[in-house]
Amino acid sequence: MKRTVPLFIAAITGFVLIAADFVPYTQSWGDTAMIWFDILAAVAFILGGANLLRMHLQKISDVRPGWGYSVVTILAFLVTLVVGLGKFGVHPAEDFPNHPWSGDYIAHGGGFWWIYEYVYLPLAATMFAMLAFYIASAAYRAFRAKNTEATILLATAFIVLLGRTYAGVYLTGNLPESLAWLKLNYLTDVIMNVFNLAGNRAITIGIGLGVVALSLKVLLGVDRSYLGSDREA
Repeated sequence: MKRTVPLFIAAITGFVLIAADFVPYTQSWGDTAMIWFDILAAVAFILGGANLLRMHLQKISDVRPGWGYSVVTILAFLVTLVVGLGKFGVHPAEDFPNHPWSGDYIAHGGGFWWIYEYVYLPLAATMFAMLAFYIASAAYRAFRAKNTEATILLATAFIVLLGRTYAGVYLTGNLPESLAWLKLNYLTDVIMNVFNLAGNRAITIGIGLGVVALSLKVLLGVDRSYLGSDREA
């Protein structure tokens, strides 16, 4: 029963949501299912936060390597949670001026907004800036012309990089009209709008087919990996 009931609920909910997109009569059923989804998502966030605290507190208690990062994680989590729930620095909503908690917690100038704008975004920008060096290192290793595929990749990247800069456009800008197809900006447009776009569409179609296949496996009970171990508890 502990595995049959979740399978039954997942199948019924999935088929209801599918029917809601094609059968007008069942649209209200889909709306109800989405409300339940929001409730379950809220509960999942609570469980996720509790699990985060448990894991990092255990790491601090055992003084395992990197426990200092766990301290920073817990402090950041608690400060953000308290500031967001307490709505510090948030002005009351215009419709309820006498209720200090009526404002939006992400309102401009509020504590949560300040943390996002002046703490999270700079840290995220720093991380992405550091990733650029790793990407450059990986590109250097990947673009070595060791075989035919690597040579094509290197040539394509070279054309696109030059074609997106003024120097690349200037180098081939004086070619006659009969050789206009050799201009780097033209070759770049062909690569990005023909070959790259075709590859992206093929990948998108493949992802869509994979999602459909996996969804059917879950709805029909073929794939039960989301339930955990096959052993009955």
